[in-house]
Amino acid sequence: MNAKITGKTVIGPLLVLAGVLLLVNPGGWFGSGAFFSRLWPTLFILPAGVLFHWGYFLGNRRMYGLLVPGGILVTVAVVCQIAVLFHAWHIMWPGFILAPAVGLFELYLFGVRHKALLIPVAILSCLSLSFFLMFSLGHILNFTVGGQPVAALLLIAAGAWLLFGKKKE
Repeated sequence: MNAKITGKTVIGPLLVLAGVLLLVNPGGWFGSGAFFSRLWPTLFILPAGVLFHWGYFLGNRRMYGLLVPGGILVTVAVVCQIAVLFHAWHIMWPGFILAPAVGLFELYLFGVRHKALLIPVAILSCLSLSFFLMFSLGHILNFTVGGQPVAALLLIAAGAWLLFGKKKE
């Protein structure tokens, strides 16, 4: 049996499933604490990223351009899902800077091996990591050690140590 996959065979069942879900729980799926409001990244963004990867890995391996949007969408889905579940948008937003780095790194790994691709990957990754550290450490310090004065004193001490600390000759 040679089954042909078309838009009708994919989208049709999804529409039927969405209709059944709405019938089962009318009005309760889209509220602030509802199912869709907590899982929308996994339901909508992640499948798009997986489809791009599927197109490359199971389809034509010469279409390595599919890896960039695939990597971006999967990373964005993970960042959004963590932020939604843990109410952590203030900490997770640097993941949006990391997303193109992941897509470009996948292009480098599985597609073209141009070393020049590693330059934006490194810049975006370091930028994202530094923002992750700043915002997560700032958040931790505000809740555990006593807030902004402690963070300010730590920054002053680190800067003074860099300026006046023992220099190697």
